[in-house]
Amino acid sequence: MAAPSLSAIRIVLVQPQHPGNIGAAARAMLTMGLERLVLVRPRQFPDHEATRRAVGAERVLEAAQVVDDLEQALLGCTWAVASSARPRHLGDEPLSPALAAEQLLAASEAGDVALVFGAERTGLSNDEIERCQAQTLVPTNPEYGSLNLAAAVQLYAWELRKAAVSPPQFSLKKDHPWYAPATHEQIERFYQHLERVALQTGFLDPANPRLLMRRLRQLFNRARPDRNELNLLRGLLSTVEAPKRRGPRPSTGTDAGADPGADPGADAGADAETDPETDAS
Repeated sequence: MAAPSLSAIRIVLVQPQHPGNIGAAARAMLTMGLERLVLVRPRQFPDHEATRRAVGAERVLEAAQVVDDLEQALLGCTWAVASSARPRHLGDEPLSPALAAEQLLAASEAGDVALVFGAERTGLSNDEIERCQAQTLVPTNPEYGSLNLAAAVQLYAWELRKAAVSPPQFSLKKDHPWYAPATHEQIERFYQHLERVALQTGFLDPANPRLLMRRLRQLFNRARPDRNELNLLRGLLSTVEAPKRRGPRPSTGTDAGADPGADPGADAGADAETDPETDAS
């Protein structure tokens, strides 16, 4: 049975080409206590070769979820990490396997998370990597960096197991739903809203978008806004689309005793905070 601290972690294989690798990945997962396998458009599954290579981990294959795209694979996830050896000049430095495991384990305390692997020959596309909030890289031999898909799953499964046995120290605001991590769907709706406003204001030129949205994704992926913060941002975007007209506040005659260190704009997001579950669209 999966360890409680690993039960919220999904292993996502995008377009796996060889059924044997699916079975070997299932075996690698179960040996380390991981059981949630999601397959995105596998070339051939179910398959006898997958069952043969699972060597006793058939229950992982039987429970595997098969979906049409990465969006479906990440539904409900609050954090996703892409495993890719593809060099990218844009974005943060990739996480080490150990650090990726620690962050996934920490985030899993608040909801489902995912570790995403690409196809054997092509890996993950840039668009698929952008759907994740972070990237991880195995520092292989620079002269020969070829790593089998199942071997990569085994490596990360071990790092996750190790982190679970000796969990890192972290603190989450568990007692208030406002501070729960935003789900993948909420994050994607925020990016759609942000792009819409950027187009409406002329900040984003559709004829020459360059890498603007990619860079904004990187910025907010690094910040990891929680649900309340995401609602504040969307509330701000909504007032850009339809500015609110606020009248002057009546004087109370107590200005002399006001806190000189108070933030004059502290109430600007009050409307967005009243209902953190509201999806401003």
